[in-house]
Amino acid sequence: MDRRCLPLNALRAFEAAGRHLSVTAAANSLFVSQSAVSRHILTLEALLGVKLFERKHQHLDLTEAGRALLPVVNKSFDRIEHVLKDILKDGVESHRVLHIQMPSTFAHNLAVPILREFRGIFPEVMLDFAISNKVGMPDINSDIAVVYSKPEVNDLIADLLWHERLTPLCHPSLLQAANAASLADFVAGNEIVHVDLKGQPRHRLWDRFVRQAELPNVSVDRGLVFETANLVAQYAMSGSGIALLDPLLFQEELRSGALVQPFDTWVEDGYGYYLLTHSDDLLDETIASFRSWMIQRFANSSRELQHLMCNPAAVSA
Repeated sequence: MDRRCLPLNALRAFEAAGRHLSVTAAANSLFVSQSAVSRHILTLEALLGVKLFERKHQHLDLTEAGRALLPVVNKSFDRIEHVLKDILKDGVESHRVLHIQMPSTFAHNLAVPILREFRGIFPEVMLDFAISNKVGMPDINSDIAVVYSKPEVNDLIADLLWHERLTPLCHPSLLQAANAASLADFVAGNEIVHVDLKGQPRHRLWDRFVRQAELPNVSVDRGLVFETANLVAQYAMSGSGIALLDPLLFQEELRSGALVQPFDTWVEDGYGYYLLTHSDDLLDETIASFRSWMIQRFANSSRELQHLMCNPAAVSA
């Protein structure tokens, strides 16, 4: 499509409706009538020859085409707004805001503690974080995202930060009370704690663990389920329950002895933590700099994890 024919008003209406998933809310945010928003969206859909929304009773749902278009339009308007603000400030330097999405446990345990390092290198960059515990590709728009996912083919650049490997972790008192029990007896004789993976079976990770560890008579259809790995770890550190966790996310707890690794047994499920960026965003110096910094920083963390996996006593000493 020739850029001279771009329907800018229709794109603004689409972006607002896609952000709010409501014609009423979109109209309020743009200070126009609902009929104007609806008319612009219908015009854009007619121009593209595809539906951008599924109209529900009280809200809108983006179609596949709408989900593909929304982040591009959103990002384009963000950049225009940023440049216009710079011009209006008559040369006064403004702070660049970088929108980042991460899973909550990753952000809390790994990213936030090291962000001071990035801010020291790039003090002019403001960081705006959003948290999502969704498994797989993100739904919301962001400049850069860390996701927990299996490898997927899409139009995003996906840099693997590390492959997840899970192992049982617990409070030291639980290990002492077990009195050197076998792995099967240890799991069967204690409460187990699960992380809720959205859209996946309730006990999937523990099911896979007992299969890979060849513990056919151990039932894992029991125990508590928490929304995040952090909550699972907190419960385990209270002295109750065995948690199936990634040691890289809980290095400090392992070093301090708040958690221990009772057995050198691991499970892999094909999942990992990926850093996602849009290919055209690599022309943005700020996004490219943050991506390079994250890759370098977590390459070092991956080496630490390899050391932990090769030396399990180092995390329970």
